[in-house]
Amino acid sequence: MPETNGSTGRTPETDVIDFRAAEQLLAARDPQGAVKLLDGVIAAHPQSTAARLLRARAFFAAAQLRPAELEFTIVLEREPDNAFAHFALARTYERRGCPDQARRHFRLAAALDPNPEYLQQARFDS
Repeated sequence: MPETNGSTGRTPETDVIDFRAAEQLLAARDPQGAVKLLDGVIAAHPQSTAARLLRARAFFAAAQLRPAELEFTIVLEREPDNAFAHFALARTYERRGCPDQARRHFRLAAALDPNPEYLQQARFDS
C-alpha cells in the first residue's frame, strides 16, 4: 500500500499527478483550476520550488497579481539566480504599475540569462 500523509490522505503519487495535471490546466488556460490542484501539492510539500513557481505562473495568468508576486518572491528567496522568476516577477510588477521594481527584475533576469526577450525588456540603454 502506498505511503500516505495521515492528515491529508495524499500520496507522493497523488502529488505528482496533481502537479502534472496543473501544468496541463495552465496550458489549457485554466489557471484557477491549476491553483486549486497546486494548493494541495504545496500544502504537502511547502519547500517545492517547482510547485510554487507553477502556482505563481497560474496566479499571474489569472490576473491575481499580489499572490503571484508573493509566490515569485518566495521562489527567488530560494533560488536568487532563477532568471525566469526574475522576469516573471518583473512582468507582475509591470502589470501592477510598478515600473521601477519591474525594471530592476528585468535587468536581473537579463544579467543572469542573455535570453533575447530578457535583454529587450531590460532596456540597458535607457
